[in-house]
Amino acid sequence: MQDKKNLSEINVGDQKIIDNKELNLLESLVPVVILMCLLAYNIFFVDDQEWFGAYTNQYILIMGGLAAAVVGFFNKVAVSTMIAEVWENWKSVFVPIMILFLVGALAGTWLVSGIIPAMVYYGLQVLSPAIFLPASVIIAAIISIATGSSWTTSATVGIALVGIGSALGIPTGMIAGAVISGAYFGDKMSPLSDTTNLAPAMAGTDLFTHIKYMAITTVPTIIVTLIVFAVLSGTIDTSGSADISNLLATIDNTFNISPWLFLVPGIVIGMILLKTKPLVALGTGVVLAAIFAFIFQGEVLGSLSDSKFQSIIDAILVDVSIETDDEKLSELFSSGGMNGMIWTILLIICAMIFGGIMDAIGALAKITKSLLSVASSVFGLFASTVISCLGLNAIASDQYLAIVIPGKMFKKAYEDKGLAPENLSRTLEDSGTVTSVLIPWNTCGAYQSSVLGVSVADYFVYAIFNYLSPFTTLLFAALNIKIKQLVKK
Repeated sequence: MQDKKNLSEINVGDQKIIDNKELNLLESLVPVVILMCLLAYNIFFVDDQEWFGAYTNQYILIMGGLAAAVVGFFNKVAVSTMIAEVWENWKSVFVPIMILFLVGALAGTWLVSGIIPAMVYYGLQVLSPAIFLPASVIIAAIISIATGSSWTTSATVGIALVGIGSALGIPTGMIAGAVISGAYFGDKMSPLSDTTNLAPAMAGTDLFTHIKYMAITTVPTIIVTLIVFAVLSGTIDTSGSADISNLLATIDNTFNISPWLFLVPGIVIGMILLKTKPLVALGTGVVLAAIFAFIFQGEVLGSLSDSKFQSIIDAILVDVSIETDDEKLSELFSSGGMNGMIWTILLIICAMIFGGIMDAIGALAKITKSLLSVASSVFGLFASTVISCLGLNAIASDQYLAIVIPGKMFKKAYEDKGLAPENLSRTLEDSGTVTSVLIPWNTCGAYQSSVLGVSVADYFVYAIFNYLSPFTTLLFAALNIKIKQLVKK
């Protein structure tokens, strides 16, 4: 039964932090420790790292929430209070979840309409041996922005670039570092990326505000990265030629490639710049892409289903794969539609259960107060966030959890410092998303190393964008550059 004398509500804007006077710091950390232990067990003692199947991380978050509920029960917090807080958390992520569904639909329709293939087609043509490394960064960035996936970029064009670069005599570690730098830049900045949607959902801001604010640190970092790779290119003797004619011919034979296809992303970007609501901008992108698919890609739609309209519906809702004469391109030209976003959406929902109960029992208030006592300055808070993301990438071996857990735990601390939520969402991406690939036992590090055929040790020093990003965000915090404050209502 809840003891009203020991619970009080501290209003911070529209948020409510429940402060439980009976709860101590050690008790507050119990659910976190249990969560970390379960994750560690899954990583180090379960061979396939799927203790409970594909949704293991979601189940573990629920277990962490149950542990928090037990702690709350012994500290006189009513079950109704916990349920109410979880419900409030779920309501807060309703719009981000709708955006994620639209992102899945956008990816599917941009594929069957030929927009993504056109980006690949024109992007590949900028290759030149003299500027191969910076060109690889740019190509990977373009394709990753278009697809919203660093994994897909590396597994398709990344493999091709490593093969082409190797024939030119360029060290594979350099090529892999360039591909990964560009791929993760695109992954960060693409509205199609699940992590780019996840970070603002955890911090409490919207997608396009997050992307715009993230550009402040991300653009200088990618510029420095390009300069370094340009210098490296000048120190390497290359030979041979970058023959991509087969790839271009395959794309051209499969799709009707036309510059007119870029009208759709151009319109969507224009709507974003005009501050149109994300749901409207993305929805417009889906509708326009569907229309362009009928106009430009009739044969592609016909190959997917007997009904062209059904092909569009499939692209929006479920998995779609367009077969080509090239296996790498066939892997690239596939999309999961809305169905492909279910895993991330369920992760958000389960994270809200864990975070909501932690809120309700007063644990987040206790932990954030302790963090604030240690990180007394704004820079200290940013540094604590970066260290937490790096630590979770190493301990939990999952970039999603490196965003979800610090995002939920630090949200109130940023509010207490009067900092806008996009400060947190940007820091989560600058330190959580991009550094996952630098850890060999992290799912991202293991995947990229396996796909590109280059060990993490070989590409680590050349993944310049990835390890420079957290330093950039800390530099901006230390110099108080573009640190946005909360707007008082």
